[in-house]
Parts: sequence; C-alpha cells; structure tokens
Amino acid sequence: MKTFLSDFSKKEYPISEKVSANTIRHSILNLIQEDNPQFTHDGNLSLSELKYYRRKAISDYMTNEIGELSETEQAVLTSLTDNKTITDKLEGEERQILTFGQRIADKVASFGGSWTFIISFGVFIFIWICANIYWLANKGFDPYPFILLNLILSCLAALQAPVIMMSQNRQEEKDRDRSKKDYLINLKSELEIRTLHEKVDHFIMDQYDELTEIQREQMEKLNFLIRLAEANPKQGR
Repeated sequence: MKTFLSDFSKKEYPISEKVSANTIRHSILNLIQEDNPQFTHDGNLSLSELKYYRRKAISDYMTNEIGELSETEQAVLTSLTDNKTITDKLEGEERQILTFGQRIADKVASFGGSWTFIISFGVFIFIWICANIYWLANKGFDPYPFILLNLILSCLAALQAPVIMMSQNRQEEKDRDRSKKDYLINLKSELEIRTLHEKVDHFIMDQYDELTEIQREQMEKLNFLIRLAEANPKQGR
C-alpha cells in the first residue's frame, strides 16, 4: 500500500488520505499553523488530522456564538466533521414502542375530543332521562334529580381528565423533541452554509492569486519581448 509522509506530524499515512494544504480553508489552516508554524501552504497532511482541526474550528466558532456546547450541539458537531446526515440519528430516536397505557391514553383522548363522543354521550343522557321520567314514571332506578347519573358523570370526568392529561403530556414531549430536532437541523444548516461560504471565498482567493501570478508572468514576458525588440530594432522590422 502506498503511503506518504505528513508534513504536519511527520507520520506515514495511506496515500488515499493525503490532503494538500492549498485546498484547506484559511480558518482551519491558521489553527494548524498555530500548533505547527513550519507547516506551509505547500505541505500535505492526512485526512484524520484535517478532521481534527475542522472539528476544532467549528467547535471554537460554536463556543463563541453559543457558549458551552451541550449534547445537542455536540451531535451536530460530530455529524459535520464526519460528513454524516443528522436525520439518520433523529429517525433512530423516533422509533420507540408505546406502552399499553400510552396507547389507551391516546385512544381515550382521541375519542373524548371528538364529536362522536359528544353526540353519543348526549344521546345516552337523553335516553337515561326519558327512561326514568316517562317510561318508568319517575320511579325507576334513577328518579329525578338523577343522582346516579350525576355520579356516573362525575366518575367519568374524574377518570377521563387525567387520562387526557397523560396523552397531552406525551404530546408536549413529542413537541419538545420536534423543536429540538428542528433546532439541530437548522443549526447544522447554518454551519454548513457558513462552511460553504468559506470554501467559496477560499476558492475565489486562490483563483485570484493564480490569475495574478499568470498576469505577472505575462507582463514579464511582454517586457522581455519589448526589451528584445528595442535592442534589435532592425531584426524587429
């Protein structure tokens, strides 16, 4: 396997990990030169070394902008330096199995907040009242003022309220998780755009330097030809 010697650490690495310093952004190159001032634009280093300083550059930027990095920011930082998408990690977190109680709470909350429940329960109350007043001549199992019906309604409300609250609390957790995921994606997008701007600026500056060098060489050749023509005017004619 072919290897090369890193100009930064003086260690051997596979040739497939070779990275030229000319392709490195200035912000990262400055960090590298702070640790190794002898490293120049003509040097080479490995991809693993570049990843370390790329992570350090992004970490320093995020620390200056945000402050101390939490696990959320660390996850974004890892996905950036490893060139991995963060959606895979988020999809893995979403795959959770609901317990029996959570499924029951969701179904109760879904049914209790629907017109089906309101209409069906209204029909049940109407039949209960009619059955006791008209069919049983107010001498049935629950005569007026319908104490048993009031007890049933009170028990239903007492049981239904905490079940619905359990479902709402879990929905709030889902909303918080969704907000967290949106923050992760937005933060990574912002850092990616910032990195892209730096890459474009780096490319433009390199192109400008190359064009300046080409122009300088052309001017030197042109001046040489002018001096040559002035030195041999007859030959120039």
